Amino acid sequence: MKKVNEGTRCSYSVDETGVAMMVIDNPPMNALSSAVIDEIHDSFEKAFADPGVRVIVFTGAGKAFIAGADITELNNFTTAQEGADSLLPGQILSNLIMNGDKPVIAAINGFCLGGGMEMALACHIRLADESATLGLPEIKLGIIPGYGGTQRTPRLIGKGRALELILTGTFLKGSEAAGYGLVNRSVPRGTVVDEAVRLAAAIAGKSRVAVQAALRAVLEGTAMDLNTGMKYEREQFGICYASEDKKEGTAAFLGKREPKFSDR
Repeated sequence: MKKVNEGTRCSYSVDETGVAMMVIDNPPMNALSSAVIDEIHDSFEKAFADPGVRVIVFTGAGKAFIAGADITELNNFTTAQEGADSLLPGQILSNLIMNGDKPVIAAINGFCLGGGMEMALACHIRLADESATLGLPEIKLGIIPGYGGTQRTPRLIGKGRALELILTGTFLKGSEAAGYGLVNRSVPRGTVVDEAVRLAAAIAGKSRVAVQAALRAVLEGTAMDLNTGMKYEREQFGICYASEDKKEGTAAFLGKREPKFSDR
């Protein structure tokens, strides 16, 4: 595993298959201070621009994925506008993750609360340790989620379930979160990073042309009406169809061999 970006509190390393392991390390609970948000943003920008990275596994060191925002910073603002403006770096980061052209898999270990849950929601795929704790508890502090939680949660699991979680601040275990649809699936205790790496490796072995087209079709197409989205899907299919990887993929299938994609 080659270390690429060595941030103090967020860094990533990438292996020979193109799977990048990005780890937040801000003891004791990986809280999202403004400085940590800046470091995560920097790591994602570098990973998305890094030609050696094909898929990103995003996780936390220790006993938390991200346990939430740094509560001490909440008292730094006095007006409604200052409070609203303070959310911009976190929203920009979550949008950067969601709109990235490389798949991001959240490997949710331990506590994943508040801003941490919102960063996980921005990832393309989420796996959770069955014993992990997930939730949006901001209501208990007299505030609401502000890094996209009120927007991404209902889009993912529906308004009713989203409001139940947001209005009560209820915590869910990883296994319960899977039932709610907050995560793709929960995995046995202590295996979430390994499972995420296996999934990432399966994606990394595919054509970069097709993976990026699929990301665009799903992420951008679902924001359109159905007919416009279907047209956009055709356009993305056309990009794949004209690629060298399409020729290789079909030839490999007909020749009963594994494809060797060139990402062209």
